[in-house]
Amino acid sequence: MNTWLKIGKQIPDLTLESDDAGPVRLRDLAGKPAVVYFYPKDDTPGCTREACAFRDRSSELKKLGVTVLGVSPDSVKSHGKFRTKYTLNFPLLSDPDHAAAEAFGAWQEKSMYGRKYMGIQRSTFLFDAAGKLARVWEKVNVDGHDADVIDAVKTLSSADVSASTKPVKAAVKKQPAATAKGASKKRAVPTKKTAVKKTKRP
Repeated sequence: MNTWLKIGKQIPDLTLESDDAGPVRLRDLAGKPAVVYFYPKDDTPGCTREACAFRDRSSELKKLGVTVLGVSPDSVKSHGKFRTKYTLNFPLLSDPDHAAAEAFGAWQEKSMYGRKYMGIQRSTFLFDAAGKLARVWEKVNVDGHDADVIDAVKTLSSADVSASTKPVKAAVKKQPAATAKGASKKRAVPTKKTAVKKTKRP
């Protein structure tokens, strides 16, 4: 069983075909936050609801500067039909040999009616502007997932802003201690005691 991509890891350097933009190199997503989500199959109930939810929140995601990409083993042709049918406004990437799914950890053992098989585990990965994994949802529940992702992106954006505005303390260079050679010693200046003249009483 494949292990999930760990928090802090760089986005895998893979190139996948999209249904509308030709080859997409995942490593090129660095520079702004990115959401890469894996789903089992085009035009199935859960996958359609998930895709349409991201579609409907696209204006919010764009304002946050986020790129959204959907990935499944389906062909580019299948992706094109799916995207056209539901007017999806983000690219769908084809992963027929599930190389990307394995690299992310989304290619998992599943079970249905007592039968075990390998397939896509519905999952979502949020990468920061440096291309490092900031958050992963390993087993996605479609309902409300779009809101969870947007909240996570906002938290990520707030953290980036805080880091960029954090005051930087100026480094204070310590002066080396003076050595005996060439160092001038200050002589103590003796203080004069003022004599108090005693006066005779009349």
